Amino acid sequence: MKTIIKTDKAPLPIGPYNQAILVNGTLFVSGQIALNPKTNKRITGDITTETKQVMENLSAVLDAASMDFSHVVKCSIFISDMDNFSAINEVYGSYFDEENAPARETVEVSVLPKHVNVEISLIAVG
Repeated sequence: MKTIIKTDKAPLPIGPYNQAILVNGTLFVSGQIALNPKTNKRITGDITTETKQVMENLSAVLDAASMDFSHVVKCSIFISDMDNFSAINEVYGSYFDEENAPARETVEVSVLPKHVNVEISLIAVG
């Protein structure tokens, strides 16, 4: 059975998709970008601020599914500039226990939605 996960504590979708889908205990979370969930406006500033907002948005979606970062098994990180990798990685890493961190890939792309610098999606298992 498929359950749609929605929360007003994360940005509303900007297209024909849902924040997350829960199927048989596995949560598939759509890519989150640095949008303020109250205004749906882009968070600007440095890459650290942007990444923290992305992680907080992911946290809100996980919470809406009664999960947290300890349930995450896979992350996909898309960045506009690989030179930002270290700063993104530092913020990202603060949300996980390094010993039990999820599998992951990081890919540089030419453009992301709303011209943000980082987008992260994840898969979690309850």
